[in-house]
Amino acid sequence: MPAKTIVIRIFKILAIAEACSWAALLIGMYFKWIAGTTEIGVQVAGPIHGALFVGYGIAALALWRLQRWPFVVALFAGLSAVFPFATLAFERWAGNRGYLTAAPAQQEKPARESSRA
Repeated sequence: MPAKTIVIRIFKILAIAEACSWAALLIGMYFKWIAGTTEIGVQVAGPIHGALFVGYGIAALALWRLQRWPFVVALFAGLSAVFPFATLAFERWAGNRGYLTAAPAQQEKPARESSRA
């Protein structure tokens, strides 16, 4: 399996996991700061979210290099990790535009067949 394919798969998994860890962290913050009942959610979800955040950032930097993303695409990938659940939106957006495909973008050329009889 080519390196690009592996990094793309890891990036997609990390985008989903990072968004889920945001949810867990937000729930933990609710119980810590609003309900005032327990800190365990933040103590558990915080480090997990931090690790996934860093992993997502590293995967985005790797894809910037491997896929030769324009700077703006890499910037949006990085910014998406800062806002809750935005990695899901970025992953979908980038996938729809071909930034998460291992194959190089093919330019369509009109097929011209000349048949002389």
